[in-house]
Amino acid sequence: MRKILILTATLLTPAIGLLAATAQERLRDSAEVFHEIMATPDKGIPQDLIAKAACVVIVPGLKKGAFIVGGQYGKGFAICRREHAGWGPPAAVRVEGGSFGFQIGGSSTDVVMLIMNESGMRKLDRDKFTLGADASVAAGPVGRTAAAGTDAYMTAEILSWSRARGLFAGIALNGATLRPDMDDNKELYGERLNSKEILMTNKPVPEAARPLIGELDKYSMRKQG
Repeated sequence: MRKILILTATLLTPAIGLLAATAQERLRDSAEVFHEIMATPDKGIPQDLIAKAACVVIVPGLKKGAFIVGGQYGKGFAICRREHAGWGPPAAVRVEGGSFGFQIGGSSTDVVMLIMNESGMRKLDRDKFTLGADASVAAGPVGRTAAAGTDAYMTAEILSWSRARGLFAGIALNGATLRPDMDDNKELYGERLNSKEILMTNKPVPEAARPLIGELDKYSMRKQG
């Protein structure tokens, strides 16, 4: 029993580190992740897809080792376009389950998702939804010359990518669930808000989100509102 307790404590240590990070720090990490991915055009996300996307979800991984504790778990942000006003304020989300590539002692894993249409965007308004069940998801193409017009990319509500151990590739996160992170939203906005109360609203963009929105503007050919 003692050995089991020691092993459990060891596995939980990275998770505690993740939970201790602030929402502002995760926004900074999200901006860095997106910048690093897009800094190599031949291995990044096709910009025409970003330009067409209704929303972006970024879940930055742990910087020092990933973890498995009762399944996959991560915290990040969803940002959607406001009509004629560029990217709106970020809503904090929690992502659980799915094939993120987390491994005990492994390198960090970052996840990026593009919500490609209004149908997919409306899923973010829910208290919880599951990729592959409530919303169609497909592995996204990589590289500036990737064939981004195939049926899979044209019909999927969500395209997703994963970066781990220096490898960036499209991955279909079937089974992963997304839900609002109201605690992080309180940290950013001063009150416990769900995603519906933030996305596509006139709430001001928190200062901590400006670098991330700047990166999205740079690669989506849209101006910030």
